[in-house]
Amino acid sequence: MTPDLLAPLDLAFWNIESAQHPMHLGALGVFSAHSPTAGAHAAELLAVRAAGVPGLRMRIRDVWQPLAFPPSFGSAAREPAPDFEPLDHVRLHAPTANFPAAAGRLMERPLQRGRPPWEAHVLPGEDGTSFAVFFKFHHALADGLRALMLAAALMDPLDLPEPRPRPAEPPRGLFPDVRKLPDLVRGTLSDLGRALDIGGSVARATLGARSSPALTSQPTGTRRIAGVALDLDDVHRVRKSVGGTVNDVLIAVVAGALRNWLDERGDGSEGVAPRALIPVSRRRPRTAHPQGNRLSGYLIRLPVDDPDPLGRLRSVRTAMDANKDAGPNRGAGAVALLADHVPPLGHRLGGPVVGQAARLLFDILVTSVPLPSLGLKLGGCPLTEVYPLAPLARGQALAVAVSTYRGRVHYGLVADAQAVPDLNRLARALSEEVETLIIACGA
Repeated sequence: MTPDLLAPLDLAFWNIESAQHPMHLGALGVFSAHSPTAGAHAAELLAVRAAGVPGLRMRIRDVWQPLAFPPSFGSAAREPAPDFEPLDHVRLHAPTANFPAAAGRLMERPLQRGRPPWEAHVLPGEDGTSFAVFFKFHHALADGLRALMLAAALMDPLDLPEPRPRPAEPPRGLFPDVRKLPDLVRGTLSDLGRALDIGGSVARATLGARSSPALTSQPTGTRRIAGVALDLDDVHRVRKSVGGTVNDVLIAVVAGALRNWLDERGDGSEGVAPRALIPVSRRRPRTAHPQGNRLSGYLIRLPVDDPDPLGRLRSVRTAMDANKDAGPNRGAGAVALLADHVPPLGHRLGGPVVGQAARLLFDILVTSVPLPSLGLKLGGCPLTEVYPLAPLARGQALAVAVSTYRGRVHYGLVADAQAVPDLNRLARALSEEVETLIIACGA
């Protein structure tokens, strides 16, 4: 039987993980409870339903088959866990008054690699009116969209219309056209060099721009989580007044919040323009098998040093438009595409080195995770808030994820707890920046 080998980028995520930098995605969902026992009932439902979701039964094992085809020596593969026990993955915790604080401690812990790499932690609220579920999915098991699908499979059933038939997927070869590989690698590395300010027009355009020590961290393995929910209508008001996309506004909000946060810390924002990696999904729509990370990315400078909120938004919009014109297959942010051309053993041997190199490419991750507009429930309890959470790269102090759900924008912040003890202040700065933009554009 041919093993279900990890896609190259999945294999990279599997191999760059360390105890201080676990590579799992997270999501903190808050539910309105109809009784004090709703959290315990939710944990029971999650365990029962997990047994019936095939994707949650998959563990990852090493593959050492030197004569296999396609070549797989040093790779890893998904396979059903023969001893899968849902209660190993679903945990009911003691009541808490602070969901983010509890989730932050859980975010620190790497997933156990010998069994399916996911967990669901149920956190009852002390007042009995709400409970939270904190999901963890290893990035090698699922990207953001796949993690969403797995988590949604554990929610209450929804009455949905029958899907339209999908056209047959055209057959694809096992390997890319090798004649194109040299140009692809040369082009991507050239763009990478320019983005790292080694030379070229980008270096001249960003002369004097720098990151901030507040965004760097020695690996401590500690995590702090914060979240803030904003009104999506407010974001649309700014977008309609100034132009651009909702995503442009959401990124500009991050830039403005960082500026105010740095100034209040006394670090200063003058001359600060950290490099932000904006992941871009390359998943083909309507594919029959959605497993496997297919990511590229855009790399932009966040205009933290610009005192004008509308100027910051214009800068973000210009940078994002330039990235979109070039496409997701070009630019330094597309360095993830090189994973497709590294043999499995290269990922295994080079993983630790690649993990340490992220700091050279970007200073902060700002990622968007899609969520359905339909209202989700668990045990009849409606999901009221959901905060996506991204893994923290080595040497970095902060990662930002954002989702829209039911008319609200949810920012999820993950930080090194020792490097960013004032993360809640940064979360408040996000909300304040939206108000600043509304006033500035007269919306």
